Amino acid sequence: MRMIGSSCIFPVPNIKKTAAYYADRLGFSAVEYLNCKEPHICLYLDNVEIILLQACTDRVLPNRELYGYGYDAYLYTDSQEVLEREFASGGVRIVRPLSETDYRNREFVIEDIDGRWLAFGLKQPAECVANRREE
Repeated sequence: MRMIGSSCIFPVPNIKKTAAYYADRLGFSAVEYLNCKEPHICLYLDNVEIILLQACTDRVLPNRELYGYGYDAYLYTDSQEVLEREFASGGVRIVRPLSETDYRNREFVIEDIDGRWLAFGLKQPAECVANRREE
C-alpha cells in the first residue's frame, strides 16, 4: 500500500468568488459540484487539487493567525521563478519573494483572496545548497 496524492481543503466565505480568484489569478481550472449533498468546488492545476467548501463564517482564520506561524498550503514546483513572475504580473500579492529558507527549500509565498498564505517551493539538493553558499 502507498499513498498517491493529497488535496488541500479550504473552507471559504464565498465559494464562487474564491474559485474565480484561483482560476483568473493563479491559473487553476474549477469544477463545480454545488448540487451535491456536500457542495464543493474542485480546483486543478497540473497535479495539484484544492477543494473549496462553503464555510459558515464570513472570515478565514489562516494558520499564522490561529497558531502564530505557518503556511496554509505548500505546493511543490520546480518553476518558482516563472510562477512568481506570472502571479505578480496578474496582481497576486507576493508576501515573501523567492528565496532559500534555512530548511533548504527555495520558495515564494502568496496571499490568496481569503488571506491564506500559500508557499510554492522545492527542497534543494545538498550539493546545490553548498554551491550557493560558496558564491
